[in-house]
Amino acid sequence: MSELVVKAEKLDAADELAGARSRFVLDDVVYLDGNSLGALPVAVPGRVEDVVRRQWGELRIRSWDESGWWTAPERIGDRIAPLVGAAAGQIVVGDSTSVNVFKALVAAVRMTAGSGRDEIVVDATTFPTDGYIAESAARMTGCTLRPVAPAEVPGALGDRTAAVLLNHVDYRTGRLHDLPALTAAVHAAGAVVVWDLCHSAGALPVGLDEHGVDLAVGCTYKYLNGGPGSPAYLYVRRELQDRFDSPLPGWNSHAEPFGMRSAYEPAAGALRGRVGTPDILSMLALEAALEVWDGGGVSIGAVRAKSLALTDFFLECVASYVPAGRVESVTPVAHAERGSQVALRCADAGDVMKRLIERGVVGDFRHPDVLRFGFTPLYVGFGDVERAARTLGDLVR
Repeated sequence: MSELVVKAEKLDAADELAGARSRFVLDDVVYLDGNSLGALPVAVPGRVEDVVRRQWGELRIRSWDESGWWTAPERIGDRIAPLVGAAAGQIVVGDSTSVNVFKALVAAVRMTAGSGRDEIVVDATTFPTDGYIAESAARMTGCTLRPVAPAEVPGALGDRTAAVLLNHVDYRTGRLHDLPALTAAVHAAGAVVVWDLCHSAGALPVGLDEHGVDLAVGCTYKYLNGGPGSPAYLYVRRELQDRFDSPLPGWNSHAEPFGMRSAYEPAAGALRGRVGTPDILSMLALEAALEVWDGGGVSIGAVRAKSLALTDFFLECVASYVPAGRVESVTPVAHAERGSQVALRCADAGDVMKRLIERGVVGDFRHPDVLRFGFTPLYVGFGDVERAARTLGDLVR
């Protein structure tokens, strides 16, 4: 038995989150793609069946009141809030991440109206959709779009900057950007910041309230395990809610949604982020999925500690099992700069990942040459990590 196998066994034996694994539907596969789609929580199938058979099948229209369908967006938002460091009443769940990026970015520009600010700064390394939405929002608001690498944002800000859209974690490399410092820099320039939390929420502390973040968006199907296409969320800091002017003023965000008035009057609070009828089936599946965070020991701090230990151990195992020079990590070594994934540059990455999956190790491939491994601490163990690295070494040796 190798030293790394023994070390993995000791780490798993001491893992305070080991019990959380039983809350998911898993098999013998080493699943390291939770940064794309989280595993299925065991509570979800039964809840979805109840929603379909009883709430929809028997109660039908009555479920909007009796089953709490109508208040689900804000109720589930309050369930997500502690995971991103927000007090209740500031997050509304619904729509996709792309739609929420659009709402947040246009609203951010509108908050600076009359100040002469006509530039949107966007993370130059962003996930493509965020860039597409930012370009459209710039055209819609008459702004100039300026792509800037996150590290260079402070030096790019000025009197013309209206809004800044940034990713907390780079989806390719797993690099964690400095949310507190960048938020402070944007505020010092008099602009509004929008953070995309897709690759950080549920994996590490965010501190939205603590750091004065203005607006934030995120998906729920990665580290929050809400299921494919589960609804995204929008955070609007309490002090800005009365200034949040959504470019998509739907009837669900009206102050009196059932008044059916021709003139729009926005609701109070984060409800302004709602648009149309909530997608109840996927939303209530998400609500059930969030129950994995209930109970003692499952804190975001404990999750972050294990995430760093998992990624440290993976890098150690890769260094031991994979021939020198065969792969190169593009994920920062420093904990303060690392999310919950490891990205390895590999010349034949597409073929390697295909063969890894055939051998029961599931990660993903990002064009042109990146093997990406996501570590969800609630269900990934150190034995999984050792097996994944050993299998990778066997394949590329």
